[in-house]
Amino acid sequence: MKVILLNGSPHKEGCTDTALREVEGSLLENGIETERIWIGGSAWGCTACGACKKTGRCVVDDAVNEVLEKMETADGLVVGSPVYYASPNGSLVSFLDRLFYAGSCFAYKPAAAVASARRAGTTATIDMLNKYFTISNMMVVSSQYWNMVHGNSPKEVKQDLEGLQTMRTLGANMAWLLQCIEAGKAAGVALPKPEEKIKTNFIR
Repeated sequence: MKVILLNGSPHKEGCTDTALREVEGSLLENGIETERIWIGGSAWGCTACGACKKTGRCVVDDAVNEVLEKMETADGLVVGSPVYYASPNGSLVSFLDRLFYAGSCFAYKPAAAVASARRAGTTATIDMLNKYFTISNMMVVSSQYWNMVHGNSPKEVKQDLEGLQTMRTLGANMAWLLQCIEAGKAAGVALPKPEEKIKTNFIR
């Protein structure tokens, strides 16, 4: 079993990475393979061209398609973001818009959002990230507190002992859920059968 940890911060080894590494350590301790991916400053936004609905890939052939390919075989996803104006940073939002619009490999996989902030805006950031998961039939993984750490530098984040414990608990909870899903499959428990999708418009 494998979990992708997506670092949406423009800073490769900053506060968000510090939080994700704590989650990763817990996953590894519980026998789950991991891969951390840093998206950097990828800021190309979705133009709703619709081409991905035919190909399953974005027409902009960059890290979005690389992550899509990895998610096809991965079993879970953790997305980490710094807080910018009480929301995820813009490059990550653009990345996720394209990733989730193009992909069809997310359903029934556990997912979690992690937010890193100096002070506030974390819960709004987590709420926004969770919306990508809940529109995609993913199972949202929680912890003993909201999935956040505080600090203005990696050194400060490492002083947030409660935040780090929250990250470790998140990793353990995701590992447990993945193991439960695997045990269910082995016991013959089938995935839910989706209904044909109904789409309605508000304007007639």
